[in-house]
Amino acid sequence: MAVIEVEGLVKRYGSRNVVDGVSFHVEEGEIYGIVGPNGAGKTTIVESVEGLRHPDGGTIRVLGLDPIKDRYEITERVGTQLQESRLQDRIRVGEVLDLYASFYRNPADWRSLLDRLGLEGKEDEKYATLSGGQKQRLSVALALVGSPEIAILDELTTGLDPQARRATWDTIEQIRESWVTVVLVTHFMEEAERLCDRTMVVKEGRIVAIDTPGGLVQRLGSEQRLRFRPSEPLDDTVLTALPEVVAVEHNGPQVVITGTGNVIQAVTALLTQRQVIAEELRIEQATLEDAYLALTGQGGASNETGAEGR
Repeated sequence: MAVIEVEGLVKRYGSRNVVDGVSFHVEEGEIYGIVGPNGAGKTTIVESVEGLRHPDGGTIRVLGLDPIKDRYEITERVGTQLQESRLQDRIRVGEVLDLYASFYRNPADWRSLLDRLGLEGKEDEKYATLSGGQKQRLSVALALVGSPEIAILDELTTGLDPQARRATWDTIEQIRESWVTVVLVTHFMEEAERLCDRTMVVKEGRIVAIDTPGGLVQRLGSEQRLRFRPSEPLDDTVLTALPEVVAVEHNGPQVVITGTGNVIQAVTALLTQRQVIAEELRIEQATLEDAYLALTGQGGASNETGAEGR
């Protein structure tokens, strides 16, 4: 069941369409990613869904409600973590959670939330004393304290070190286990690849593609790369003669081979036959980041009209 339905969304500033005819839907219980370059319109899209911006065209339904006309009900049922937000340095964790809980009819037990999010024992800590990762987890707690059915998280892990980022990812996966639908705006492709059931790629206010992370990667084809340092010189023509090899490049002493199909087996068999050892061998396959760069850097995707094509 779709809990968010957006059809032909347009948001205009002056004469420029920042969001231009965007259509998509989010299913109940999924983690739905939105990615795109800076200025692509990601935050404008989610703020329109939240009812923080008035669309200039199109329709939005969230849990069957209009985010503008039914703003109070939306606020009760949708938790948000904004791209930029800050609390007073001296406010204590328990104080701010108690304050936010008072805004809702059926708030969650915020002490249990602290335990779930790895902030147990922090209720008396001042906001200014929290680490970056703890502040982000507190932002998630504030988004969930109203017991929402949907949580919208905008650039949740920006500015975090790798350890804090991965701890925050664990938090998002815990949210999914509670059957809360999550809309996640991010520019970290590893984050989207790990967490999201489906990912929407936005460029210049339009949808370039919507698919699972794996489906987006498959659009690049099945190319693979091998990197190694041969134990003795190897003629490139021997490698390019293999039907599985697409290209051979050199990066200092390293040979980089791009190929398809059984290129790994074909190259390793050739090296064995010629008694060449592949030192420092690395095998690389396409990632969501590769797909993202291809989709946003080259354009030309089949779904650029902004219609999802369900």
